[in-house]
Amino acid sequence: MTDLEPGEIVMCTVERIAGTVVFVKIDNDGQGSIILSEIAPGRIRNLRNYVVPKKRIVCKVLRVSGDRIDLSLRRVTQKEQKEIKEKYKQEKSYKNIIKSVIGDKIEKVINKITEQEKIYDFVEEAKQNPKKLEKLVGKSDSKKIIDILNTQKQKKAILKKEINLTSTQPNGLELIKKILTNIKQAEIKYVSAGKYTLKTEDKDMKTADNKLKKIFDEIENKSKKLKVEFGIKEK
Repeated sequence: MTDLEPGEIVMCTVERIAGTVVFVKIDNDGQGSIILSEIAPGRIRNLRNYVVPKKRIVCKVLRVSGDRIDLSLRRVTQKEQKEIKEKYKQEKSYKNIIKSVIGDKIEKVINKITEQEKIYDFVEEAKQNPKKLEKLVGKSDSKKIIDILNTQKQKKAILKKEINLTSTQPNGLELIKKILTNIKQAEIKYVSAGKYTLKTEDKDMKTADNKLKKIFDEIENKSKKLKVEFGIKEK
């Protein structure tokens, strides 16, 4: 029985293609399938342009019925793809760090962790609460692992989004400048008439996304007060 829920984003490996159905192995969560209409929007002329055996893909869980898991490839956004790929890359790094300290015991420890949660979530929590790690590898090895993790330079997640700000008022440009002037947590660049890009960065995609949402809320509130049209370009 899986713990996956509809809407969850997962990393998968394509196992085989049977007619118009793609069967995949979901990392740590069994197997799933993708029907042709969930591979990509529009008509698909050659399925193998999108999926081939052993290819790593990011999918969204549509339905879970017992052991059957229906997935979608086309419903995954670019932001979700980037986030899960960065998590997967970081998770591999975490496994290597743990292995460098505990050696051959790595498989047993990884299995213990994945019985309850994902490696990434476990290690992120262990950084703040080493007791969880101590229970699995002992105090001495836990300290070594945490020391390595703390000295590891973590790549920051960067998120970029385009917005529209327009006004028919005579002083419209002034009003737009007023809206954007005090935005401190994002880099703002003018693109073309009424179009601007906002770029923010943080320790991971989720935190960067939450930061951007707060900025959008602030811009939207100011825009309403000053009667300026505000919109977010969706990719």
